[in-house]
Amino acid sequence: MIISIVVAASEDNAIGKDNQLLWKLPNDMKFFKNLTWGMPVVMGRKTFESIGSKALPGRLNIVLTRQPKRYDGVNGVVSVNDFNQAIQLAEAQGYKELFVIGGSELYHQTFALADKIYLTRVHSTFPAADTFIDQLDTNKFELISSEKMPTDEKHAVAYSFESWQRIK
Repeated sequence: MIISIVVAASEDNAIGKDNQLLWKLPNDMKFFKNLTWGMPVVMGRKTFESIGSKALPGRLNIVLTRQPKRYDGVNGVVSVNDFNQAIQLAEAQGYKELFVIGGSELYHQTFALADKIYLTRVHSTFPAADTFIDQLDTNKFELISSEKMPTDEKHAVAYSFESWQRIK
């Protein structure tokens, strides 16, 4: 099973404040949707709540929580209480790749397991941020591709789409 992390982070690795994103990047949302469509996504409880406690359409939604019965009956959502269960669930349904989509605790737990990282690097800092990811270890991952995106009428900050691969 390929473990892939999908995350948007600022230059200082900030990813949010008060369980919300710090920026609006419509192209990043499109990228995320296209990348994860038809695939399993695993997220923590806080991330699930931040998206309105509803399943992302077109994907197997797996919520990692200490109270897996909490989301019984939520259409399109399967709850598990550990990451290995998420892997087993995705494998049992024939998937070859599992996407970790947040939040910070889940990123922290899975960085050591990740084969790929899809990083949207937001070229700014946000002093009010209260949630961060770990620093990407460039001794363990190599940059495979990077596409810089400038500011425009829909994107107030510049950003880059980066793909990283674990060094074997």
